[in-house]
Amino acid sequence: MIAPNASDTLAGKLTVRSVFVIDPQKVLRLTLTYPASTGRNFDEIIRVIKSLQLTTHSKVATPANWKEGDDVVILPFVSNEEAKTLFPEGFKEVKPYLRLTKQPKSSH
Repeated sequence: MIAPNASDTLAGKLTVRSVFVIDPQKVLRLTLTYPASTGRNFDEIIRVIKSLQLTTHSKVATPANWKEGDDVVILPFVSNEEAKTLFPEGFKEVKPYLRLTKQPKSSH
């Protein structure tokens, strides 16, 4: 794929670079597309894969700029009673819809 509005220079004639993350069930989980002039950020790709693995098996989401080991967000549909069972180490309620807890142990 050629970048839209590509200039007539050599950089403008290069294709964009895309990264696809497909899970074991053959479901597309992530697409990243970079312009030809920008290299891929492999640290970000690994971070996203770790987040996808964690959030697939736990009722949590990872916040912006999350790194492995950082606190995670308990999904809003999880009641406080269920959260107490799922996260016995406790959680911090910032807002009724925003509760933080330690990252659960991953099975991966």
